This record gives sequence, C-alpha cells and structure tokens, in this order.
Amino acid sequence: MNKQKIFQLITQETKRQQNSLVMIASENYASSNVLKAMGTPLSNKYSEGYPGKRYYTGNQFIDEIETAAQALALKMFGLNDKNWHANVQPHSGSSANLAAYLGLLKPGDKILALDLGAGGHLTHGSPVNFSGQLFNFVHYSVNPRTGKFNYQEIARITKREKPKMIVCGATAYTQKINFKKFGAIAASVNALMLADIAHIAGLIIAKVHPSPFPYADVVTSTTHKTLRGPRSAFIICKKTLAKQIDRAIFPGLQGGPQNHITAAKAVCFQEALSAKFARDQKQTVKNAQTLAQTLIDQGLKLVAESTENHLVLIDCQNLNLSGKQGAELLAEAAIYTNANMIPFDPATPLNPSGIRIGTPALTTRGLKDKEMKQIGQWIAQILHNPADQKLRQQIKQKVFHLTKKFPLY
Repeated sequence: MNKQKIFQLITQETKRQQNSLVMIASENYASSNVLKAMGTPLSNKYSEGYPGKRYYTGNQFIDEIETAAQALALKMFGLNDKNWHANVQPHSGSSANLAAYLGLLKPGDKILALDLGAGGHLTHGSPVNFSGQLFNFVHYSVNPRTGKFNYQEIARITKREKPKMIVCGATAYTQKINFKKFGAIAASVNALMLADIAHIAGLIIAKVHPSPFPYADVVTSTTHKTLRGPRSAFIICKKTLAKQIDRAIFPGLQGGPQNHITAAKAVCFQEALSAKFARDQKQTVKNAQTLAQTLIDQGLKLVAESTENHLVLIDCQNLNLSGKQGAELLAEAAIYTNANMIPFDPATPLNPSGIRIGTPALTTRGLKDKEMKQIGQWIAQILHNPADQKLRQQIKQKVFHLTKKFPLY
C-alpha cells in the first residue's frame, strides 16, 4: 500500500466522521488547534526524563511545553502545585492506571474496583488484563434493581475485604459518582483512593459532575472523550506521592514522552478553561438526558432508567436482539454506537445485551435538544424494526442531511 492510498483512506475516514452520527461515548472531536499541535516536528524529539532533568540535550523548548501542560492540568480542576502534582506523560488511560498501581502498591496487593459487567474498565481488574494478573482485585457492583451504586453495600464489602486501594470510576455507568462517599469508605480502612475520571473529566471541569478532589489520593484520566483532546492521558496525585508516580511512568513503564501529544494536551487543557467548553459540557448532559427520555418514550429500556452524565445504556433483552446486533443495525444507518455489557448480563462480553450511546461528539458539533429527540426516534425505529432494511437506508439519508448542517472542520 503506497502513501497515496494511506492519505486516501484518511480522507475517507474524515468523510465518515462528517457524514455520520458518532455516538460512541468514549469518542469526541479534537479541535483544529489540537490537531495542529499533534502534527508538528515536536514528534522528532526524544525527551526521556522530566523538565530540567532530561537524558538528552536540546529540550529547552520541550521543557517549557511540558511544564505549561502540567500547570494547565492542575488549573483545570482549580488545584495548586503546593498540594498536587500533574504528570502529563502517560500514553493512555491504561498506562496511567498501571502506573498508579505499580507506583503506590506491590504486585499481589488487594484492590477494590467496579466489576467490568457493571460498568468497570478492563484495567479495573479484568482477569484478561494486566491489572487482574498482577494484583488481587475484588469487585463491587450496582444495585440489581436500580442499576445504581449502593454505597452502604460498597462500605460493607470494603470492611470485609480491607483493600490497599479503592478504584472509583466507570466506562458504562450513567449516574453521578459520589467521590466524597468513596473517600470516606477508603479512609475507613486506611486505603488509597484512585479516581478514574477518563469518561467524565470534562463534566467535572465544567462543574456538572462532582469532583474527586480533594478526596482522592490519585486521579487518572484520558485526554479525549469529554475532554476533547488527543488520544492520551494524565495523572494528578497528591504532592506527597509525586516521586512514586513519576518513577512509575519513567523509567518504570515508558521511555521518551510523545512531545507533539504533550503540546496537544496543553492546547486541550487551555481550551477546557473557556466559557464555551463549560457550556458544551452542560449541553452534553442535557443532550444525554433528552436522548434518554426520548428512548424511554419510544418504548426502549434503559439501565437505571435515566442518565446524569454523558451516556445512556440500552438494555436490549426485551427487543429479541443482542447489543451487538443492535449496534450493527444502527451502524447501517450511519449511527455509530457500541455493544456493551449491562449489569448482571446473562450474555457474554463478545455478544452482550446492551448498547452504549453517548452525546459528547454530537454536542461538540453543535447538536442540541431538538436533534436529540429526532435521533432518539430514529434509534428506536431501527431497534424496533430489525428486519426493515429499507427503513435503515431511509434514516441513513436523513442522517446525511442532518450532519450537513453541522460541519466538522
């Protein structure tokens, strides 16, 4: 495959994003300035180490960029560098979580986290993931009746298991997380608290979701999703834990940081301080709630019967469809979602019973309540009529016309 073909495929993917409804909860659109920062000669430079302590010369400008990104990471959450420390070098949310585990614990230590089937992440102790192989994970879940956390039950499990760390955070949980309660639960057994805010970082910055600060000892997050930056991550920890976290990233897990991505993070963090960003995060939640109510009105069943954040989780069990089948039907109409486990799912992870749908990307494009209602109706029509291929093609044309009104770049 030659380079012309590669650039042709890039153009085709860009058109797919423009002409479709991206409703995967973990996806979003980075700004033009974030993209510009990523495509720079900063990618050419090796910078092993940290600002002022590099193993290569010629890093005077890189040091300034990384230092700026660290300061902006703290500023986003209203933190100061006297009590908190930011590491902006992690390549991904997974590596950020691993650094927190390896930096603060020993292999084999017990960690309490949300079960994968109830909305947790692979790095929260799945047996097929490094986390479950290196550490002794035990799990809490949600109330089977409400689909929400029962903090008294989590406290009971914590008291019984006495973990060294409690992880709070999720990839498919539709309700607000009470970090203050998690902090009290962790303190009751002298455990460290890690808040994985990969999905909700933008919502927290805009104050439409509770903050994990000052309750958490360490906070990990990706920089895309609601934050709308490059595909990467960061860690914020208490100042007293800074050396352990930094050593876990370098030299523990990574060599040289990706300087072009660090610059893109700095741009993203600066954008997250704007009034427009805050308005968009509020609209993201409003859009998700409008979408959820529309789906309910159209006869679909939702986990927890509501949402308080950026995503909804459809339970397909009463539709005689699997989540995978439903997601594939929606994709035929250029509505992109993902199959997802639901709490206490009787099906398998490869063919689960749920569909996860999010509103961050559509909100970034400017879609609001009116469009959410229409999209919710389209989703319901497709899922209620899985054999109607003509319907899906008709809706695909409507999707195309809608997206033309909201150009990307």
